[in-house]
Amino acid sequence: MASRAQKHANASPSVPLPDGFLRHINEETDLSALLQLIREEASRLLEAEKASIFLLDREQCELWFPLPENGRVLRLDARLGIAGACVATGEVLNVKDVQSDSRFFSGIDLATKRQTRTLLALPVRDRSGEVFGVFEAVNKKGKAFTAQDETLAQVLVDHIAGPLQKFYLVEQLRHERERLQQENAHLWREVEGRFSTQKLLGNSLPMQRLVRVIDQIRDSSVDVLITGENGTGKELVAKAIHFNSPRARQPFVAINCAAIPETLIESELFGISKGTATGVDARMGKFEQANKGTLFLDEIGDLGMRAQAKVLRVLQERAVEPVGERMTIPLDIRILAATNKNLEAEIKAGRVRDDLYYRLKVVHVHTPALREIPADIPLLANYFLDQYCKRMDKPPKKLAAGAMRRFMEYSWPGNIRQLENEIKRLVVMVRGATINEDALEEGIRYPPQINGGPADLQGRSLPQAVAELEQRMIKETLAACRFNQVQTAKRLGLSRQGLIKKIKRHNIQV
Repeated sequence: MASRAQKHANASPSVPLPDGFLRHINEETDLSALLQLIREEASRLLEAEKASIFLLDREQCELWFPLPENGRVLRLDARLGIAGACVATGEVLNVKDVQSDSRFFSGIDLATKRQTRTLLALPVRDRSGEVFGVFEAVNKKGKAFTAQDETLAQVLVDHIAGPLQKFYLVEQLRHERERLQQENAHLWREVEGRFSTQKLLGNSLPMQRLVRVIDQIRDSSVDVLITGENGTGKELVAKAIHFNSPRARQPFVAINCAAIPETLIESELFGISKGTATGVDARMGKFEQANKGTLFLDEIGDLGMRAQAKVLRVLQERAVEPVGERMTIPLDIRILAATNKNLEAEIKAGRVRDDLYYRLKVVHVHTPALREIPADIPLLANYFLDQYCKRMDKPPKKLAAGAMRRFMEYSWPGNIRQLENEIKRLVVMVRGATINEDALEEGIRYPPQINGGPADLQGRSLPQAVAELEQRMIKETLAACRFNQVQTAKRLGLSRQGLIKKIKRHNIQV
């Protein structure tokens, strides 16, 4: 059986509307003017005190329309009132005594300062038949709305649906754009806050110097060379430089030069054109991806000499030539390079070009090793402890005085990264609220005389001092490498068999 709305739609063509009205609603380019035209014509045709068009905001689950009296926009819960019932059912609703109808929402009367007696509501549908608004006429002059009024109103709704849908879609796009702009602004504030200099924790003199340099170059786009041991936060410093610079809203692209095979490094950095080799598609390189922004070249000291020459050319010309391509692409780019190596020693050894070194080293930033800033260890340890308790949904924990003392006495060969991983392990493994020193990893619990400096070696013969120093270094490096013997041997400059022999000789428990 056909629905009531469908019957009215079928009857629509038999009730003509004024040509001038139809022409105006199709030509109107302003939503407020269009709604005013509809209100006036609907009120006249239906002999109603007033007429309104509510548009549906699905995301907010609201019906909204501008009040003609003062231009304010009235927004209502789309689940309330007779208009909400019309949206929910998709049916024509002709209410002859509004005040006694349980669905009536009196908030509209309060907003419009009128009393609604009779009401006719019809759903407004798009071309696919989905409801995107409600037409309402209220207070038929001297009587209730008739079936003929329902038919006439349906004809009106059918004609205004097309022009209204155009404005409805524009309005939805505007709302979506505003939402995305607000979300984008919020995300940028979050990112910039996350990588602000305030996140570089530490009150020691080396950390103060580091933060001061970043602050001094914040308004510039000079290239920067960042040096420091593994685990000292060189990439975090690079991000702090980028997100505190004029390029903060532009791309930050990072590449680890040591992690890319030498045969692929050029295509990764400079890009490659289609057809350079069989089955190769065109691919944009990291330099081009970072255009207008910042490129972070991590472990620059591990770049091969051929690639170094090409990087130098890009830095000099500020243009890149993809592999297999003859044309160059101009770049507006900032370079931040980082290394854990002594580049001056690498230059003497012939492994790094001196012209590339001096080109990169416009500004030099050094990230201190953790053993150089022992006064900052409690601050860092407590920060990581608080963060990982929250992330892992664990009750708050604290480090006992003995545990903190061991942390400050330990040399941390793996630096901040090792400290962070140790805190993460402790948050998982310790059930109580206090972390005592017996919960610390074995390498960190060594007695002070073994873990100490040169003063602890007094009174010993040279072979004894050398043996103790060797034992200490092996234990600490094993702990830093999480007892991976291959990595430990590599870091100590030994073969794996040589390391195993020394572990047995010193009776080190692995």
